[in-house]
Amino acid sequence: MTPRLSVVHTHGERIRIAAAGTEILSYVYRPDPDPFESRKPYLHPLRTLGGNLVSGYRPSDHRWHKGLQMTASHLSGQNFWGGNSYLGPGRGYQRVPELVGSMRHDAFAALRATEESCELAEDLTWLSHEGQEWARERRGITVHSVDEEAGAWALDWAIRLTNLRAEPLHFGSPTTAGREAAGYTGLQWRGPRDFTGGRVLTPQGPAADQAVMGLPAAEVPWIAFTAEHDDVSAHSTLVFAHAPENSGPAAIHPSHWFVRSEPIPTVAFSWAFFEEFALAPGETFSFRYRVLVADGAWESDRVAEHLEGLPW
Repeated sequence: MTPRLSVVHTHGERIRIAAAGTEILSYVYRPDPDPFESRKPYLHPLRTLGGNLVSGYRPSDHRWHKGLQMTASHLSGQNFWGGNSYLGPGRGYQRVPELVGSMRHDAFAALRATEESCELAEDLTWLSHEGQEWARERRGITVHSVDEEAGAWALDWAIRLTNLRAEPLHFGSPTTAGREAAGYTGLQWRGPRDFTGGRVLTPQGPAADQAVMGLPAAEVPWIAFTAEHDDVSAHSTLVFAHAPENSGPAAIHPSHWFVRSEPIPTVAFSWAFFEEFALAPGETFSFRYRVLVADGAWESDRVAEHLEGLPW
């Protein structure tokens, strides 16, 4: 029997979802205090059904890394990632607070919960550092497919973004600005400290993180990250998967993977790894992603089999 989901909404702050006696996530939409960290909603903590923590929050190396969050590291000269901005070869990363934008929670258009799933639709506005409205986002987050026997549950994250400016929005990354193998942008996960040095899996099997770095989603539709915890005798696995249309002809730009196991554990669904793309005034783009959270150290064949049972 599928464990019943329960939802607690603390208005103006966060939404908590529990399953099988465990609070598996908290969606925080109250702005954090430091604008340099790019104020925006995020998911933290994320936990397995067994209660093991699989997300990191404000680690000492990158205070702006917060669980699972939507980002844009380079957007028409602004930084919606947070922290230091990469200014190009010879200038490197610098602290430039006036380049850091934010994402404002406007309203929940829907919040629906049943015993088997919870779905929220959120309206947000992307603001430049000066407070100009640059983009409107409709975000969808759905928790579903809680499987106590498998020790896993799934989260789908959708973004639909519309340009509000009178000029194109240009999406890039540190790599498009000149830094090699640093194409991070888009939906980003930061793991807890004990995930450092974890194993990376692809449909073809285990792989070094640098071997996966920059691979196209069209060739590698999912990757997994598995690690052993410090405080408990347990492993956990996270699986990151692209929806089929993310690599289809309707996609605004090809997606690639940003993956690091060392020196920090992080994965990003990069939508502008090697080349910039532009979103014209009034135009919209969409992406959908899936994150599977599981107890245990899964292998590639088990990941593939489980994903096949979760149609889009």
